[in-house]
Amino acid sequence: MDEYIFDKVHEVDLKKTMETSYIDYAMSVIAARALPDVRDGLKPVQRRILYAMIELNNGPDKPHRKCARIVGDTMGKFHPHGDSSIYEALVKLAQDFSTRYPLIDGHGNFGSVDGDGAAAMRYTEARLSKISMEMLSDINKDTVDFIPNFDETEKEPT
Repeated sequence: MDEYIFDKVHEVDLKKTMETSYIDYAMSVIAARALPDVRDGLKPVQRRILYAMIELNNGPDKPHRKCARIVGDTMGKFHPHGDSSIYEALVKLAQDFSTRYPLIDGHGNFGSVDGDGAAAMRYTEARLSKISMEMLSDINKDTVDFIPNFDETEKEPT
């Protein structure tokens, strides 16, 4: 039995394998998460937040909702990577000094241009801005592709 196991062992150069593996991983992160998509200018987490808000019927004509609720829905349905990264992306989408046209209408302390951080998500509220509704108006009319989410219980725009 031992001889059979050793026959399957392949010697590799550890340094070369680590370099290749790291570069492959880094490129996948850059391509899939870090760079905005050329089609809409959004990163995946931003697109998921906006789509979750549409599903919550959280438009500009509706009352603001707690950011904790928006973050929870986004994380539970589309982005299981932790609430802090989702909330940070939501805050950026609401800051008029971070984006030319804020896609989220924030209510509460969303930070300042001086570097002050936003209040905790339990204290802030948000809804979609009018411009985001224009951008997302035809999302359910086969204008974008939808893929299964991480656990294949929902569909999300890609």
